[in-house]
Amino acid sequence: MSRVSRWGIALTLAASVSCGGRTPATGASPASPAGALDLQRPLSGEERAWVDRTLSGLSLHDRVAQLVMVWVLGDYTSNGDSSYAEARRWIEVDHVGGVLMSLGTPIEIAAKINHMQSLSLVPLLTATDLEPGLGRLEGGLFTHYLLETGGGTVFAPQMAIAATGRDDDAYDVGRAIAEEARAVGIQVNFAPDVDVNNNPANPVINVRSFGEQPQRVARLASRFIRGTLDGGAMPVAKHFPGHGDTDVDSHAGLPVVASDRARLDTVELVPFRAAIAAGAGGVMSAHIALPAIQGDKTPATLAPLIISGLLRDSLHFAGLTFTDAMSMEGVGQGYTVEKSSVLAIQAGDDILLKPTDPSRAIAAIVSAVEQGAISRERIDSAVRKVLELKVRVGAVSHPQADLSRLRDVVGSPAHRALSADIAQRALTLLRDRDRLVPFSGGRTVLVQYMPETELKAGRALAAILRAADRTTSVVKISPATSAAQLDSIARASHGADRIVIATYVRRVEGEGRAAIPLPVAAWIDSLAAQEKVVVAAFGNPYLLRQFPRVQGYLVAYGVSDVLERAVGAALLGRSPINGHVPVSLPGFFRAGDGEKR
Repeated sequence: MSRVSRWGIALTLAASVSCGGRTPATGASPASPAGALDLQRPLSGEERAWVDRTLSGLSLHDRVAQLVMVWVLGDYTSNGDSSYAEARRWIEVDHVGGVLMSLGTPIEIAAKINHMQSLSLVPLLTATDLEPGLGRLEGGLFTHYLLETGGGTVFAPQMAIAATGRDDDAYDVGRAIAEEARAVGIQVNFAPDVDVNNNPANPVINVRSFGEQPQRVARLASRFIRGTLDGGAMPVAKHFPGHGDTDVDSHAGLPVVASDRARLDTVELVPFRAAIAAGAGGVMSAHIALPAIQGDKTPATLAPLIISGLLRDSLHFAGLTFTDAMSMEGVGQGYTVEKSSVLAIQAGDDILLKPTDPSRAIAAIVSAVEQGAISRERIDSAVRKVLELKVRVGAVSHPQADLSRLRDVVGSPAHRALSADIAQRALTLLRDRDRLVPFSGGRTVLVQYMPETELKAGRALAAILRAADRTTSVVKISPATSAAQLDSIARASHGADRIVIATYVRRVEGEGRAAIPLPVAAWIDSLAAQEKVVVAAFGNPYLLRQFPRVQGYLVAYGVSDVLERAVGAALLGRSPINGHVPVSLPGFFRAGDGEKR
C-alpha cells in the first residue's frame, strides 16, 4: 500500500514533488533542497494542510512513535541482515518518526537513508552528531593496510576553531558541515556544543567546547548556528542546561552540578540564550543533576523544572527539545526504559533519542496517555512541531538524497582546504622555554604515545618529519609500554637536539578519562628533566599538568591527519603559529595565551 493511499499526504510544492508512495512518484526529484533553511518562515496553506491531514490520520500509537528517533549504523548491510532487520521493524512496524545515523561512508549513509525513507509511511526526520571533531562522516579504515575508505571532511574540534581567533571560522565550518550533511540526506545536526568548559577535569566535553568564556562561547555558537542554517540543516544546541562544569562522563554515570540560578544566568545559560536568538531550532538536554533548580538529583532530561520551567518558561524556547541518548547511564541508572520515557515527555522533551527499546518506550507513553498521566494535547503539540519541521527541512518534498550530486559536495576541495587552514591557524604554542620551535637542524627523536585503539594516528606526522630528515627516529608507546621499555627509549634518545613527544589523547564516550596513565606521564616528566622535550598535544590541551617540566608545549586540540600535517609544518618552520588557547589551567596557562612563531 502506498503512502499516498494509506495516509493521503501527497504534497505538491514549488518543485512539484510528491511525497508519494513507497516508490517516489513519477517526476519526483531526489535532489536535496538548495539554499538556506528558514525555520521561522510561515508554512504555506498547502503545507499546513499536509500537517493537519497527516496528524489527523495518525493513531495514538503512531503519534507517539513520531517522537522517537532510533540509532542506525551507517555501515553496509544486506536487506536480510539481522541488525538492519531491526531498524526496518522500527520503521515499518513501530512507525518511528526519525533515525539517528552513526558512523559510515557517505555513499552508504545516503543509500541507507534513501532506503529507509522509502519504507516509512511518514517521511523520516534524519539526524546525526556532526560536531567538527567527531568526523561522523569520516568513513572507514581497512585495517590490514590502514587504507582509508573515504569520507566527509573532518574539521578540527570546536576548541580549535576558537583558538584561531577568527569568529567567522565557526560560521564557515557550520555551513560546510551542513552542506555535506544535506548531501547525504541528513537534515538535523546535533551541534554546536554550547557548553562552557570551565572544568579542566571534564572527561566528556573538553575540546568539544568553544572554551571557558561564556560570552565568547555564545558568540561562536551563534556563528556556527547561522552557518548551519545557511548550509540548509537544522542546528541543535547542547547540552542544556550546561555540561561544562562536570567531572563525570554522563555516558557512564550521572554528574551532579552544584550551580545555582545566579551562576547559571551568568555562565551556563549565556550561550543557550544566544543560540536561541541565533535561530537554533532544537535544544538537547544534558543527563546531569542540578539540585539547586530541580530540588533533587533527577537527571535534567527528566526534570520538569529544568526542561519546561527553565528552558521553555524562562528562556522562552519554542523549538523542539531533544533528549540526549536515552541509552546513556546518566539517565539509565535507576530507571526502566518505560519510566524514563514517560518522565522525559512529562518533563517537556519532544523527541526521545535512542531509547534502549523503542517499542517499549512507545507503548509506555501510549499507556500513560490512556491513563491520563500525559495529555493528548501534549502529544499532539509535539507531533505537530515534528511534522512542521519535516516540511521545513524538505523531508516531505525531497526525502531522497541525490547520490550523483553527493560527490560534488562531500569532501570537496574547498571544504578540505578550509579544514587544513583552520587546523594550521589553531595551533597554539603555550610553552617554548629554550626556543626549540621551529627546528633548526640537529637530531630529532619522535616518541608517539597513543592507546592501542588509535590504529592510524601518528603516520602523517612521522612521514613529514622523516621526509625532512631521514635520521629522525620514531618510536611508539602505549599504556602497556613497560618501565624497562621506557628506560630503553630514554637511553637511546639521550643527547638528541630535541625529543618530540606526540600525545594522542582524545575524548572517548563512556571511558570517563582523557589523560595519560600516570607511569607514562611520570616518565615524560622525568625525561624532560634530562633532555630537551617538546610535547605536541593532539587532543586534550590540559595534559601539561601531567608533565610540568617539559620545555615546549604545542596544542593541536584534536586527532586527525589534517592536524598532524599542520603540526609537522609548524615544527619545521614551514608555517606560522598564531593560535591562542580559549581555556585556562591554573598554574600553567591562561585563556588567551599563545606564543607566536
